[in-house]
Amino acid sequence: MRDNILLACAETGERIYLTSKNKRNTPDRLSLKKYSPKLRKRVTFTEVKK
Repeated sequence: MRDNILLACAETGERIYLTSKNKRNTPDRLSLKKYSPKLRKRVTFTEVKK
């Protein structure tokens, strides 16, 4: 079962990315490197509750 999750920037707190994950295979919080327009570089975005 795939659920939609929201990704927030660790440094600025902006929430601009939406993705999905399988909670059965990945019960931990997801952490991905994405582009931050405010910082103009790639930073770590982590999963947050909506």
